[in-house]
Parts: sequence; structure tokens; C-alpha cells
Amino acid sequence: MAMAVRVAAGLVVALLLAGDASAATLALYNRCAETVWPGIQPSAGKELLARGGFQLAPNRATSIRLPAGWSGRVWGRQGCSFDAAGRGRCATGDCGGALYCNGAGGAPAGHAGGDHPRVHPWPGRTSTTDLNRVCPAGLAVRGGGGDNRVVGCRSACAAYGAPQYCCTGQFGSPQQCKPTAYSRLFKTACPKAYSYAYDDPTSILTCSAGASYIVTFCPHRR
Repeated sequence: MAMAVRVAAGLVVALLLAGDASAATLALYNRCAETVWPGIQPSAGKELLARGGFQLAPNRATSIRLPAGWSGRVWGRQGCSFDAAGRGRCATGDCGGALYCNGAGGAPAGHAGGDHPRVHPWPGRTSTTDLNRVCPAGLAVRGGGGDNRVVGCRSACAAYGAPQYCCTGQFGSPQQCKPTAYSRLFKTACPKAYSYAYDDPTSILTCSAGASYIVTFCPHRR
């Protein structure tokens, strides 16, 4: 069984394969007009796949085998430039200025039974909608070198770092951290995606164990 997850480039998909699930395949397809550099970050203690990142040209696809029990995050980076040693930077989704992300990171929340792909607009954004078109000015990431185009859209947490947006400090529980005007805007655009940290009830998609996944960047592009 294959599950399709369609995302805007520069956004985050988190995958959790249950411990008793068999190995699966993750297919990444770039429908964007420009190159995307997928980044892969395993959860703590999990295998680093594809060296943590690679280049994916427009209209190209690649497949990665996911070991049984693997969990981690996959996202698309844009506007990247790297030297021969793999050092550089990306306009969006940068991971420490490296082509090969270092693989550090904590585990996403776990759930019993089956596989649970989680599509996150928090801290990245995942959607079939081009969120750059509706991104609030304070969250917009614009191209450099005189290019004023919106090339990415940050979460309110990433943009402002305030506890009420990041669900930290006194807002560090589902009871205290509630949707904001920003999260509601993204939820309207992407009903199945995470709009803030405690958006679990409407954002977890469940497949049978052993499912494979197809992640398409820029699905809105014709």
C-alpha cells in the first residue's frame, strides 16, 4: 500500500514507523520549477539515511528504503548553494549550512499501532497549497540579491520565538497552548497539516503497517 503526501517545497514531513512495522519505501518527487535539496533528520538513535540530504532536480524522483521502526523528518530546502565540500547555505530549510544534514534531533511523538506519517506546518509548513501566496509579511522569507519574491513561510514560533507561539514555558501544555491567528490561517489553507505544536487530533494520518510513502514537492504546479 502506498500513501501520497503532497507538500509545498521547504516544508516538513515527519514519519514514524511503528516498532513492529516492516520496512517501507519513501519516494520523493520534485514537481517544482527549481531544484529542491531534501533534508533528512532521523529521530534520536535512528539510522541516518541518504547522508542526511541531497539534490533533487526538477521533475526528478528518488526512492529511499526506510528500515523497520524508523522515525524522522523529511523536508525540502530551496535556494541552496554548496561548495565541493558540501558547505554553503539555503534560503529556506537550511540545516547548519551543510548539504548533508547532521542527523541530530529528538524523536517525534509516538503512537501505537500502524505507521503514522505526520505532516507539519510547525516548525515548517506542509500543504498542497502554495503558502507563499498567503504568508503574512512578518513570517515571509524573501530571496536575496535584490530578489524580493517570497521563497518561504516560517511559523510564528520560528519568526518571533514567543512562548505562546512555540508552546513553551507557561504555554507548554495542550491546555495552555491554543491556536493563534497565525495557526488558524495555516489550518484554513492546509486542513490536514500541523498548524501548531498541539494540533494532533486533526493532523495524524494512519496507514496499515508496512505502507510506502510518496512525498511530492510543489504538487500545486501544473
